[in-house]
Amino acid sequence: MKLKVTAEEKVNLIKPLLPKTSKISKWKNMTILSLLAIILLVAAQSIIIQNLKTHNKKKIDTSSDYATNNYCSVISDDYKFDCFPRGKADQKSCEARNCCWLPSTPNSQIPWCYYPSNYNNFNVINVTKSRNEIVAFFNLTTNTNYKDNIKLLCMDISIHKAQRLRIKIYDPEHKRYEPPYPEIPVLKPDKSNTNKSLMLDYDVELSENKFGFAIRRTSDNVTIFDSRNIGGFIYSDQFIQLSALLPTKYIYGLGEHRTNFMLDMNWKTYTFFNHDTPPTNDVNGYGTHPFYLLIENSGKSHGVFLLNSNAMDIVLQPTPAITYRTIGGILDFYYFLGPTSSDVIVQYTEAIGRPFLPSYWTLGFHLCRYGQTFKELIDVHNRTVNAGIPWDTHWNDIDYMQHRNDFSLSDSFIDLPKYVNYLHEIGMHNVLILDPGISSREPKGTYLPYDDGLENGIFIKNASGLPLEGQVWNINGGTVFPDFTNPKSVNYWINQISNFHTVLPFDGLWIDMNEPSNFVNGDWQGCIFNNSDHWENPQYTPNVAGGKLNYKTICMSAKQHIGLHYDVHNLYGLSEAITTQFALSVVKNSRPLVISRSSFAGLGHFSGHWTGDVYSTWDDMKQSITDIMLFNMFGVPLVGADICGFNGNTTVELCSRWSQLGAFYPFSRNHNADNCFDQDPVALGPLVVESAKKSLLIRYSLLPYLYSLFWRAYIYGETVARPLFFEYPYDKNTYNLDTQFLWGSALLISPVLKENQIELNIYLPKDIWYDYYSKTSTLSNGSFFTVKAPLDTIPLTIRGGYILPIQDPSTTTTLSRKNPFGLLVAPNKNKEAFGYLYWDDGDSLNVWENGLYNEIHFKLNNNVLLNEVIINNYSDEKTILQHITIFGVQNKPTNVQVNGDLYSHFFYNNTEEVFYLSSLNLDMNMVFNISWT
Repeated sequence: MKLKVTAEEKVNLIKPLLPKTSKISKWKNMTILSLLAIILLVAAQSIIIQNLKTHNKKKIDTSSDYATNNYCSVISDDYKFDCFPRGKADQKSCEARNCCWLPSTPNSQIPWCYYPSNYNNFNVINVTKSRNEIVAFFNLTTNTNYKDNIKLLCMDISIHKAQRLRIKIYDPEHKRYEPPYPEIPVLKPDKSNTNKSLMLDYDVELSENKFGFAIRRTSDNVTIFDSRNIGGFIYSDQFIQLSALLPTKYIYGLGEHRTNFMLDMNWKTYTFFNHDTPPTNDVNGYGTHPFYLLIENSGKSHGVFLLNSNAMDIVLQPTPAITYRTIGGILDFYYFLGPTSSDVIVQYTEAIGRPFLPSYWTLGFHLCRYGQTFKELIDVHNRTVNAGIPWDTHWNDIDYMQHRNDFSLSDSFIDLPKYVNYLHEIGMHNVLILDPGISSREPKGTYLPYDDGLENGIFIKNASGLPLEGQVWNINGGTVFPDFTNPKSVNYWINQISNFHTVLPFDGLWIDMNEPSNFVNGDWQGCIFNNSDHWENPQYTPNVAGGKLNYKTICMSAKQHIGLHYDVHNLYGLSEAITTQFALSVVKNSRPLVISRSSFAGLGHFSGHWTGDVYSTWDDMKQSITDIMLFNMFGVPLVGADICGFNGNTTVELCSRWSQLGAFYPFSRNHNADNCFDQDPVALGPLVVESAKKSLLIRYSLLPYLYSLFWRAYIYGETVARPLFFEYPYDKNTYNLDTQFLWGSALLISPVLKENQIELNIYLPKDIWYDYYSKTSTLSNGSFFTVKAPLDTIPLTIRGGYILPIQDPSTTTTLSRKNPFGLLVAPNKNKEAFGYLYWDDGDSLNVWENGLYNEIHFKLNNNVLLNEVIINNYSDEKTILQHITIFGVQNKPTNVQVNGDLYSHFFYNNTEEVFYLSSLNLDMNMVFNISWT
């Protein structure tokens, strides 16, 4: 069935049927014929709904026997879908579920209890097709062993774009919970094209008589998602399950977990329930991103996002196949057809929200530690500055707080405001940690954040209607949690941040413990109110840490403004990030920096992320590369791990190598725990100082290029740090490469990840590459090469065909921005290259929207280098181009001309085959032309 639909036809078709589940605007340009057709369809569907209601009053079969030998024996091991998840099955209990029983070897991961090939609980009642939509209704024919089976389902298949499809499966009679964010915009059809069929990249095919659908890429007839005739589709109140066949095993995403970069499909379960625990294998992590990207055998890619914020398990098996199991909400799938991996992320971030544009200073180096006195803070500052290490921001963990309470200043940190003012005077910045938990046991009238929150009723409530009380860091023993889904929380949070900002003029906020974390299970009362067990211990509990949903978090039966915490738990960190980002922009009237630990899809529009309490191990350092690539795919490009590790003591060599890698995290911060020794570079000695200084000076010189990448992420939704397969989709050697990554398309970072190595094997895809240090070129056919990696040096390689804007580095971004610019020009084999620079004041709000920026393109064609000024609306700072380095010039240039005049300030290195121009003094906002023969 080909979809040829507009979103507005969908609107008028569905609105009369489902007034409570659709957000609809009228279609003002409907023709009379179209209107008549829709009226007929609506009338037909209204009759169907009434008939279905009558039908559903009839007795539903509870004893159908699908599991006959014929339907069980035909299933091969890879096609066995688990019919008894999260429990110990035996033959009797398995067959009671109408499933097949066949024991395997004791340690086998192949399910012993699995669905027969004819398993089906829903039959098709009606299918209605319009130009841009298919609407299908299904009725329940057989109850499952899960409670409260939904008796009537609607599947709404609607086109959003030629490369974007939405399939929503829901109860049309009863409103069920749906996440309020991310707010995915409904894409309206092109009114100028209303009489033409939209050329789609996909077809959708439905099973003939029962539930099931398949999505096929039309260009090559590859089925990318097929839920027909496999697994067990179940739709009950607290257990929803859907399985689908996938085209390949090249799958990435499904975060946040400690995983391989290319996901393990060997009967692997990934659990989604935000939880405070150091990143650990097979444990649910800090964030929930039910999105995956998959590379097809053709090299094309697609992505799938399930918009559901309830706790869930997602299972991958070798078929290859995927199974979704969620314990609430609805199934709301978005499919992004690419066809390139970059296209998929652009389409995905268009849906969930583009990443925010960070202030320029946030791209500098950051230093922090937990368990630090004010004197120790000052000592770190002095020794880091004296060592000449580039550095922009000093952070404070909870040590600065009085009794570890938010919005308070400890007596021992009474001089912190003076220090922050001093940082501002020298062009540096300060970021504070801010936990969501508010102390609830301070003497009455002494703690305004609690009193204000209580008066405004903005704290999450327990099932009895009183503020839920847990415990986090607060010394006096009680913690309540602001409900950031409550509109009143916005003014409350603004007021608290504003009041404290007058005391301590911080520049950004680091929101931690916002899964939300809790040091007791549920609350001090034990989650014992009003049928709470229904929410605390559902019939199916995903494979969460601790085995219970309220383990080290708050009660699932807790009440928030938009619903039960059971439904919105995974959104807590995102809701806090949204409120904090807005509050900071109001208080500071500049671009806010928020870094959040907890995350959900869409976080990158409001906040950056760090990967939490990683360990000081070589393995954790390697894992960080996977993490930053995945979060870029999740639309959160401002991401990094704690350099040198958070938990445990580092070593000199590990911290040296990690400092080199961390200099190329999009978000670069060194931070460690209170029970460890200092690990700021100077504290660990000359090798770490030299490594950090050398790598950070390179980072600071490349900040114009990095900032321009963040601009591309902000406007187009592109990644900043990306895997090699994004650029080389037909090179399967790149598909599982998790030891190297790219900044944009041009800079390849290849860190040393093992002890005692001074040489490194790096993979170079088929292209021409230039060593950053030696400038020498390598023409690769797609091979591994051995490169030198001295103890203080990270291997860097520039890809041919690109021009990187650079700037002479200083020890802060404030000083660096005043320095002259340069260009690194790396020609491809055709002697061509391209690059761009985005430039603004680096801190103001809405510069792009107001057009207050400069955009400059650079082009090399043979022996001519020129610029193109796309827009020139920012003039507060001069962008003076002083030097250019051109790689791969095989013959010494003569007759060098700049804007038609002979030029003599150049040098040619015959060994490097590099052409250097200096003292150019060109305003990059004015057109220039440089040529040579």
